[in-house]
Amino acid sequence: MKEKGQKKIVSIKVKLLAIILPVVIAIIILLVGFLYFISKNIIKEYSENLLSSSIENQTNQIEAWLSENLSAFKAIKQSIEQTEPKKEQLQAILDSYYSFHDNYPEGLYIADENGNLITATESGKNEADPIQSVWYQEGLTRWNMGFTKAYTNAKGEEVISASGILDDASDTMKVISVDLTLERISIIVNSYIEMEQARAFLVSSSDGTILAHHQNDLISTKLSASQDAFMQSVWQKVAQRDLKMAEIGENMTAFSEIQGTDWILVSYIPTNVIYADIDGVRNVMMIIGLLFIILLAVLVERVVHIVIRPVKELIKVITAMTNGDFTVQVKVRSSDEIGVMSGYVEQFILSMRQMIASIHAMSDKLSAQAGDSDTISEQMYDASKHQSQSMRELNSTVEQLSLSVGEIAEHATTLAMVVADAKEDGDQVDNRMQETVKISQNGKMDLQDVSNAMNNIDASVKKLQQVINEVGNASEEITNITEIIGNIADQTALLSLNASIEAARAGDAGRGFAVVATEIGQLANTSADAVHNIEGLIGQINGLVKDTIKQTKESVENINHSSSLVEDTLKTFDSIFGNIDQVNGLVHELIKKVEKVDDVATNVAAISEQQAASSEEILATSESMVRQVDNITGNSESVSEGAKELTSSAEELYQQIARFKIREEAGGQ
Repeated sequence: MKEKGQKKIVSIKVKLLAIILPVVIAIIILLVGFLYFISKNIIKEYSENLLSSSIENQTNQIEAWLSENLSAFKAIKQSIEQTEPKKEQLQAILDSYYSFHDNYPEGLYIADENGNLITATESGKNEADPIQSVWYQEGLTRWNMGFTKAYTNAKGEEVISASGILDDASDTMKVISVDLTLERISIIVNSYIEMEQARAFLVSSSDGTILAHHQNDLISTKLSASQDAFMQSVWQKVAQRDLKMAEIGENMTAFSEIQGTDWILVSYIPTNVIYADIDGVRNVMMIIGLLFIILLAVLVERVVHIVIRPVKELIKVITAMTNGDFTVQVKVRSSDEIGVMSGYVEQFILSMRQMIASIHAMSDKLSAQAGDSDTISEQMYDASKHQSQSMRELNSTVEQLSLSVGEIAEHATTLAMVVADAKEDGDQVDNRMQETVKISQNGKMDLQDVSNAMNNIDASVKKLQQVINEVGNASEEITNITEIIGNIADQTALLSLNASIEAARAGDAGRGFAVVATEIGQLANTSADAVHNIEGLIGQINGLVKDTIKQTKESVENINHSSSLVEDTLKTFDSIFGNIDQVNGLVHELIKKVEKVDDVATNVAAISEQQAASSEEILATSESMVRQVDNITGNSESVSEGAKELTSSAEELYQQIARFKIREEAGGQ
């Protein structure tokens, strides 16, 4: 489960496939389109050449047929002109040539300038005014026979005529002519087509009349009157004499002029027929391209998988390291950049294992030492409290002693006046001195206990100081380790930077390597942050250690001063004991020698004054020792708090280090 805020990871394989496949698909599509374009142009050029060849062949066939017939007519005309036949002979010649060919149903016929029409006897040709006919009008324009434009004869048939001036040496202008039906031309037009599904038709350029067509109902119709868009476009080209091959509508169209006539042969073929094969080729190419794309996609996916697999292994290792698991093993073994990076990662794991193990040991030692410091500080605190209580009891005793000494001084002053009561008062003084002796002995014993406690505290403080010094040394070792970690993190960051630079130089091919370099850089940053955290903890520990050392030194000084005061107090108590013994002896002597009251009173007064001064000194000393003991108690509390903070820091350091795993669990081995 992904943590909140964590970026969605996009696989390098997906990225590479997303980059490579569209490029490959685009290349294949462009290649197929280019091949289709080239193939289309080739087929178009081939079709144009084939259509040109076809219409040229048809044109040659029509021209050959026309030339053949025209040559035959010229030969007949020359024969008539050479023989100069009479009317009867001329009729015989016309009869002999009647029906010699199916294309000349009316045979040869002649018309003179007077409108007389001479035909074969069996011919059914009959015209009311032949002079006004197309064949006659055009025949008058040439000596040699030539073809007229197509026209409709008296029978309503579309024909053409071969006509010319007949020079038979007569005085009358004559025109000889022969009609040709367009059936043969239609056969030629609808035949001799080299391209399957191609069509052709013959049209007169003068008026747009269709002379031959595979649809008989269109023959003799006008292109200009056609409702068909294609026919209209053809007529525009014919009228403009734009006879270049072109695509008109959905047809590839070719034009050819028939020599000796005003005829235009039009041949056309639908473009879908031409491109039918190329469309099939296109489909085959698309299928092959699709199969190639699928094959290439599988190949690219396998290649990318082989290349990315070591990266995935490294990602698993780096992920485990990020989670604090340094028990992972680097399995990538290759001689490329990924193999080199794997070697560095493996070295980093080994270094981290050693470093974390060392930090573990140091944290355990620091935790143990912090526990000892806490125990010692508590013992020191308890001893100081006991010492404080003892000193307060001693102060009370000294105050009582001071009061007693004052009473002794008062009694010594009035001793001379109460000699009568001296014996009784001497007994009271004796009893009081006995009590004082006991109290002084108790005070001395308490002071002795205080002295012993101070010695114990001094030993404990010295031990604590030694422990704190060891903690400081451990902190310095941890500091050295963190410096090593920091250096490793810096080297890792530098390695990541160099890898990112090399990936950037590689371009698109290095994007996968750039992602890995980024992950290594993030790992280096994480390690640097951990180092900074450890350094902060070590800084806190060092601060605590320094404060503890300072407070320990102050405590040692206070303890030494208190010990000196206790020794002075013991000496004072020894002096008190001597004075008490002296006073006790004087009291006994006073009792025995009442008669010497004046001398004794004087001595007692002097001794009382001295005793009062000593009591005041002891009281002052006792109060000073109480204050010193209170200071020791406060210092002991500070040492205890410092020890607790040291223990807390040691536990925190242990918790920080404990999240790193450097050896397999027992159950997982």
